[in-house]
Amino acid sequence: MGVRADRLSLAGRAVFVTGPAKGMGRAVTLALAEAGADLILAGRDTEAIGPVAEAVAALGRSSTIQACDITDDAQVAAAVVDGTAALSGRLDGLVTIAGTTGPGGKKLWEHTVADYRDVFDVNVLGTVLPMRHVLPRLVAQGHGSVVTIGGTFGFKGVREASLYGATKWALRGITKSAALEAGAAGVRVNMVSPGGVDGPRLTRQLSESAIRDGIAPEEAYDRFRRTTALGRMSQDADVAAAVLFLLSDAARNITGQDLLVDGGTVI
Repeated sequence: MGVRADRLSLAGRAVFVTGPAKGMGRAVTLALAEAGADLILAGRDTEAIGPVAEAVAALGRSSTIQACDITDDAQVAAAVVDGTAALSGRLDGLVTIAGTTGPGGKKLWEHTVADYRDVFDVNVLGTVLPMRHVLPRLVAQGHGSVVTIGGTFGFKGVREASLYGATKWALRGITKSAALEAGAAGVRVNMVSPGGVDGPRLTRQLSESAIRDGIAPEEAYDRFRRTTALGRMSQDADVAAAVLFLLSDAARNITGQDLLVDGGTVI
C-alpha cells in the first residue's frame, strides 16, 4: 500500500511556529500553510512577521501574530494561550525555528559568560519554553507533533563555534528525551538538522571564513559545497519539506529522530 498524498496534509490543524519571519522560517511557515495548516506566528519582530501572515492569508489559511520573546517564560505562556484562543482553541503542533549563531571566530576559552548566556538562552531555553507550554496541551488531547530545529554542528565538533555547536548537541538530547516522555500519549517529537542552507547567514559565515583563510568568498563557498555528498547546498525549501513530513501523518510512527538535511555533509 502506497503513501497517500493526503497523509502529508495538515488540513484542520493549528501549528505554533517560532521565528517565522525570515529565510528558513518563512519557507517553513508557508509550506505548512500550503499543506492546510492555520498558524500561530510568534516572535519579537512582529513587523517582519506581518508580510508572512499576509502570504499565509493569500494561501487561504488563518494566522495570528503573537509578540513574544522566546526566552521569557511568561511571554511564551501568553503567546500559546492567546494564539490558541485566536484559532478557536486548536493546537496540534509546534515548530521551533528561532535561533542565533552567537559570536563566531572565538575559541572556547575566549568566550565570555555573556556570550554563553546569549546563545544558550535563545537556542536552548528558546526551544524548551515553547515545548514547556505546548506539550502539556498536546499530551492532554492525545495527539500532536513537535519539530525542533537542530543543525549539523550538533553531530560533530566545530572550531570557533563551540557554544553554538553545544546548543545543537543539547537540543538533540532534549528532543529525544521529550519524545520518550510524550510518546505514551501519542505525541511525537522530532528534530530537523539543516546544514549549509544557502542564504544570507551562510553567506556571512563563509565570507568571515574567507577573510580568516585569506581566500575569495567564492572559493570559500565552493569549498563548502564540495564537502557535501550531493555537491550542492541545501535550500530553505528542503528544510521546509522535512518539517512538513515530520508534522504530518506520513511520519505517524517516527519519533525521537534527527533528520539531517545537509546534502550529505556529516556522512
